[in-house]
Amino acid sequence: MRGIGAFKQRLPAPEDALPGRAEPLPLHNVHFVNGQPLRGQFPGMQTIDLGLGCFWGAERRFWQLPGVVTTAVGYQGGYTPNPTYEESCTGLTGHTEVVRVVFDPARVSLAEVLATFWESHDPTQGMRQGNDVGTCYRSAIYCHSPEQFAAARSSAAAYQQQLDAAGYGPITTEIVHPAPPFYYAEDYHQQYLAKNPGGYCGLGGTGVSCPLGLDVDG
Repeated sequence: MRGIGAFKQRLPAPEDALPGRAEPLPLHNVHFVNGQPLRGQFPGMQTIDLGLGCFWGAERRFWQLPGVVTTAVGYQGGYTPNPTYEESCTGLTGHTEVVRVVFDPARVSLAEVLATFWESHDPTQGMRQGNDVGTCYRSAIYCHSPEQFAAARSSAAAYQQQLDAAGYGPITTEIVHPAPPFYYAEDYHQQYLAKNPGGYCGLGGTGVSCPLGLDVDG
């Protein structure tokens, strides 16, 4: 179980959230693996933000996906502006750990990105992912367009059918549009498992495949 306050399983009320700070955390704006910017404008690309547990292993899953241009990890879905990792782990920011995925839709479809998301974790666990327990590990899809939102909801419905057949419970994934503010995590978290090949990775799926033959592109 990583982090302090990992027992936190209830989101804070806005008035109880930590105050955070106005200035973003320092960011070395170069992807450690592929040299692309982490933050910036990406004409012709799509961006989607995905929470699926510990962001170290989750980010690696997506930078390895052909057609993904860049990835970055951060905090999203809560109240505290520009939180630190330690603050997020208390459960008092309301954020979950997420991966920002920028991808080329001519090379990889949104359906494939979403299938990778569903198959890489267990989206039925609520405020946890395996042994990582707390609100900062909850499952989430934060969409950057109405088309992404519709596609995410459609893919969730399709995957729920597969999970039902395998004996799993209901999906607890947040699916939100428009995407709430994304706050880049500290530099040492960015591409962490490339910098630390022996580092912790708690990522694990259900073994249930997500169908790709549905109209979930956006």
